[in-house]
Amino acid sequence: MEKTMIELAGIKKIYYVGGQEVAALAGIDLSIRQGEFAALMGPSGSGKSTLMNILGCLDRPTCGSYKLDGFEVANLSDDELAVVRNKRIGFVFQNFNLLSRISAAENVALPLIYAGVGKSERDKRSRQVLESVGLGDRADHQPNELSGGQRQRVAIARALVNDPHIIMADEPTGNLDTKSTKEIMEIFEGLHQAGRTIILVTHEPEIAACASRQLLVRDGLITKDAGKGVKMDVV
Repeated sequence: MEKTMIELAGIKKIYYVGGQEVAALAGIDLSIRQGEFAALMGPSGSGKSTLMNILGCLDRPTCGSYKLDGFEVANLSDDELAVVRNKRIGFVFQNFNLLSRISAAENVALPLIYAGVGKSERDKRSRQVLESVGLGDRADHQPNELSGGQRQRVAIARALVNDPHIIMADEPTGNLDTKSTKEIMEIFEGLHQAGRTIILVTHEPEIAACASRQLLVRDGLITKDAGKGVKMDVV
């Protein structure tokens, strides 16, 4: 049996708006095992983005426990969270978040700079991972010379280059056409089959149905936990 990669217990995120207490997350309990491909869904304001930020160590909960790979991260400082993100989590965003004036290979190598990897090793690893997503021949191109689908593949390569424990993808197909969407989801499915742990946020039921597990967030709670192929209504 695969080990538990993520363990949330009683996770709450409270905001204070105009003197009123607002619970973005109202007590989340969730376990995700190594190698799972989980899709987070939910209507606007459901809490799914807040949950994604906490899972990605971009934010911390007001209370509760978050164990990542067995290590408690709920109460870490900003600097400590940054170290965890760099070593353990690879991010893919809807808007790609690529630097426009450097090449695809240089964009992919950025996490390795923060990890203190030398230049020759960075170049070698960035080109290898670009090859793995079918962009070996575009390594020296800048983002404006690439299609939307190619830019997202560069972003996936950047997420993979540090060999993270978890890939977190926030609406990764939101800016793509149908053909590119299919290609990107095939990459994610291939990564899942290779044993990667993937958490994907989407509002599209067809995209979520590709995951091995679908989690529906409503009013700050997980209200449905379904398997692959189920078309969930998020409205």
